[in-house]
Amino acid sequence: MPAYTSKFGPKLKPAPHLFGFTARAAAPYALALGGFGAVAGFTAIFFMEGIPRVQQDILQKIPVIGKYWTGREIPASDNPF
Repeated sequence: MPAYTSKFGPKLKPAPHLFGFTARAAAPYALALGGFGAVAGFTAIFFMEGIPRVQQDILQKIPVIGKYWTGREIPASDNPF
């Protein structure tokens, strides 16, 4: 800010920022990164669907479709031990 400011000029204030990005400038990036994060999370859950720990801890706790993953037992012929 300059040392002298005219009383007839505009009243300028520095905008709050983080690493040079204001909230208005960062909003599109945040929206895009949020979308990519949601798709990456859904993809990870989709690929890890067959893991029993993921089924019990995450998928069975989904309110409407969680019953799909309950009660499915592995047949004895598929048990490697």
